[in-house]
Amino acid sequence: MLIQRATLLDGTVADIRVGAQIEEIGVGLQSQPGETVLDAHDATVLPGLHDHHVHLRSAASAMDSLTLGPPRVHTKEQLAEYLSNATPNADGWIRAIGYHESVAGELDRAALDAILPGTPVRVQHRSGALWILNSAALHLLGMAGHPDGRLRASDRWSEALQRHHTDLPELSRRLTALGVSGVTDATPDLDADDMVSLLVAHRHGEFRPRLSFLAPGKMILHDDRLDLDALTGWIADHHADGQPVAVHCVTAAQLVVAIAALRAAGGHPQDRIEHAAVVGDDDLADLAELGLTVVTQPNFVAERGDQYLSDIPAAEHAALWRVASLRKAKVRVALSTDMPFGRGDPWAAMRAAVHRTTPSGVVLGADECVAATEALTMFLGHADQPGRPRTVDVGQPGDLCMLAAPPATVLAELDAGLVAATIINGQLAYPAD
Repeated sequence: MLIQRATLLDGTVADIRVGAQIEEIGVGLQSQPGETVLDAHDATVLPGLHDHHVHLRSAASAMDSLTLGPPRVHTKEQLAEYLSNATPNADGWIRAIGYHESVAGELDRAALDAILPGTPVRVQHRSGALWILNSAALHLLGMAGHPDGRLRASDRWSEALQRHHTDLPELSRRLTALGVSGVTDATPDLDADDMVSLLVAHRHGEFRPRLSFLAPGKMILHDDRLDLDALTGWIADHHADGQPVAVHCVTAAQLVVAIAALRAAGGHPQDRIEHAAVVGDDDLADLAELGLTVVTQPNFVAERGDQYLSDIPAAEHAALWRVASLRKAKVRVALSTDMPFGRGDPWAAMRAAVHRTTPSGVVLGADECVAATEALTMFLGHADQPGRPRTVDVGQPGDLCMLAAPPATVLAELDAGLVAATIINGQLAYPAD
């Protein structure tokens, strides 16, 4: 493929020949017989975006799931109304996502039975770490005797619960329309069969973005189960096998324990901290010293910021979803959306990193704002080195995003609506070829 009259982020105008890799960059390149030619008309071309932390099967499922949390649902009455009026999916289940305790407290099987006793209902907490099932759903899973229907996503039943049709081609279309050319699936309990099925879908063109996986080296920490010795041993075992680890940390305590375990076990150059939702000042130097990459989601400031303002003491606001402080401390940082637990739009995540504005318009953590170029660059990292951005240079992967505007406009707006084309492995993935 030949892209003519492309403007790079530095303002350079050039033609780009791209296949599996970028093969040639110059001025006045001539098309070859049978070669697809795209005219960028001096608009921006940059590396395809990589979303460094997503959950693909959950995201595909979420497209036909009911949202039962803020900002759509705020009260117990609204919860009952939405569930009562819901139409079951083709398999007879009602699947809901995004629940938060601010709606109706700690939901359990009895509360769901009171609304829908006969239809199997599965409600996922917005954290992704908890599912709440009614009695009909528990019966289908062979768990009729479960006391409250509150089940952790990492438990043995999760594979059976999530085994249903998911629309990967539609998810692929939505992602490539955003300029996404690659994703890293961060689902912790993916087994070899799960990964192979996704890779087959990619090979057959059902899912176009390139695929990477964190499993099996992903660990989700829980405050009620923090065990420094066990975590240190788990990290050391993975490192002994030459594997990096990714540790999921959403509280201050989890990050402190993760840092201690990584220090005790010794490092791997590709070790990661996922989320780092709360980072204390004392943690910054430790993260840098250990050479860790932090993959974080400032989009949650834009999506849930008002909840943080309400629920978290003001003295702790500065520690939430830090970006600028991490970069200033020389920590490698990459961004992601945590789709479907975040909204899945990298451009919205970039805007959140730049402006840090909550839904009500409050700026949360002004000192953590970064420039638009920095926010964009943190979605351009290599899959295996998220903190090292790809560039439009010969020899780089043949994954590009073309936008219908010059660089100044792209950086000012950071808007997915500007995406005009997405090229993956030298092939046009969006618009559909």
